[in-house]
Amino acid sequence: MVVMMNALRINEIEQIVGEMQCPKNFNCYKSGFRHLCKAKNFGIKSFLECLESDPGECKFSFSIEKIHYCQCPLRCYIAQKMNK
Repeated sequence: MVVMMNALRINEIEQIVGEMQCPKNFNCYKSGFRHLCKAKNFGIKSFLECLESDPGECKFSFSIEKIHYCQCPLRCYIAQKMNK
């Protein structure tokens, strides 16, 4: 069962990667998720709170008032499905 779950997760990740362009060349994925930007899952499926020191440099970042959010589909998946 664990192997099937991992295969399903790999398929989902590869689908996300195939549908987007990443200015960081998918560094998070290629590093085995060891090099992740700092983000916090707060329970909304399509967004994370961005905790990077300079979030304005990321094309997936946007702010509302003084809070920066991440809308990278891959980073959201990693945070929500893999708890990283």
